[in-house]
Amino acid sequence: MEKDLAKSIGETARVARSALGLTQEDAAERISVSVEFYARIERGTSLPSVPTLARIAGSLGVSADALLGNEAPTKVHAPAAWLQPATPTDGPDIRRAVRMLRRATPGTLRLVTMLLKEMEKHHVELRREVEAEFSKPRKRPK
Repeated sequence: MEKDLAKSIGETARVARSALGLTQEDAAERISVSVEFYARIERGTSLPSVPTLARIAGSLGVSADALLGNEAPTKVHAPAAWLQPATPTDGPDIRRAVRMLRRATPGTLRLVTMLLKEMEKHHVELRREVEAEFSKPRKRPK
């Protein structure tokens, strides 16, 4: 019985996650579990607690009944806005960076912010140089 339940939860979660275009890392972050534990849930080898099951349902836009196998999964609904750390259109690199920044220490965040500001300044200076170079009158070859 427990094995069937774990398989139902895992399969429904996998289908819903895929429908949203999320990786297992994205889903695990939204649900506040480790990637390893989320992967075990999807494989049907681990059963989530009731609070974790509720977070899976809310984060992946499926009903708890569908996860438990009490009803057929209907279309996946958009998860609650407050559960979306990054937009679904963000690529995996952006989502990975957001995850890393959320786990960073305050000192690391300050360092990353300073680095980004310097990169932005350099980008603006470089753009000015390129624009100045292209705005110069050009000599035509004879």
